[in-house]
Amino acid sequence: MSNHQVKIISLALVTALSGCAEFDLEKAMKVGSDAVQVAQKVQEANKPLTEPQEIQLGRGIASNLLGASPLLNNAQVQNYVNQVGRWVSLHTERPDLPWQFGVLDSSDLNAFATPGGTIFITKGLMKRMNNESELAGVLAHEMVHVLSKHHLAALQKSAKMNIATDLAGQALDSKGNPILDKAIKAGTEVYAKGLDKDDEFEADRKGIVIATRAGYDPYGLPAVLQMLDSANAQDSSLALMFKTHPAPRDRLNLLDQIMANRFDGYTAPTQTDKRFNSELALLK
Repeated sequence: MSNHQVKIISLALVTALSGCAEFDLEKAMKVGSDAVQVAQKVQEANKPLTEPQEIQLGRGIASNLLGASPLLNNAQVQNYVNQVGRWVSLHTERPDLPWQFGVLDSSDLNAFATPGGTIFITKGLMKRMNNESELAGVLAHEMVHVLSKHHLAALQKSAKMNIATDLAGQALDSKGNPILDKAIKAGTEVYAKGLDKDDEFEADRKGIVIATRAGYDPYGLPAVLQMLDSANAQDSSLALMFKTHPAPRDRLNLLDQIMANRFDGYTAPTQTDKRFNSELALLK
C-alpha cells in the first residue's frame, strides 16, 4: 500500500471517529476498507496508458491524419526515410517502439508525430532540405514528442475530457470501441491546435542530442529552422507550421543559448550527402 493510500485511510478514520465517545473497532475497520477502495480507484484512474494502448491510439490518429494528406506514392523514398528514422530511433531511450516513418504527398512544410512512434514529414519540407543531417534533425525532434508523450499530456489537459484517464485500464483491441474513437477524435484535434511552446522547445533541445548521438551534424535542425525563418511568412505552405509552432527565430535563439560552442567538435557526415541527394531527386 502506498503512503498516499495510508494518508487517505488515516484521514477517513480520523473523520469517522472524531465524534465518537468510544472507539468502535468494527466501524473503524469498515471505514478503513472503504478508504482503501477509494484509494485503489484513484490509483486506477491515474494509471498511465499501457504501451499497446499508446501505440493503438497513435495509429488511429495517424489514420485520421492520412485522410487529409495521403502518403507519397514512392516506395524508394519511403524506404529511405524509414532507414534514416529507424537508425536515429536506435539512439533513443525507447528503441523497441514500432517506429514507422512516412512521407506525405503534400507541398506544405511540416512534420509531426503520433503517440507510439508514427512520424510523418511532408514532401514539401523534404524538398527544402539540403542534407541527411537536416532530415535526421527533424525526425529526432518529432521522436522527442513521442518519447516525452507530449500529445498524451495535451489530451490529459483537455478541458472537455480526460482522455488518458478514460483510456486507462481499457482493452483497446476491439473495433468500434467508443472510448478509443473518442480519444482518436480528440487526439486528431490536437494537431490543428499545436502543442505547448515548452513542448516544442524541449523537442528541439533533446532532438539535437539524439541526432548527434546517431552520428549526424547537430546543426541539422537549426539549419532547417533558419530556412523556415527566412521563408515568406505569407507562403500558404507554411500556414499550419507557423500556426502550431513557436516562431523559428525564437526557437533558434533558445538553441543558440544552449548549444553555444558545445557541439563544434562533431563532424558533419558528408558521406550521407550523396545518398540524400539521390533520394531527393526522386521527389516530384
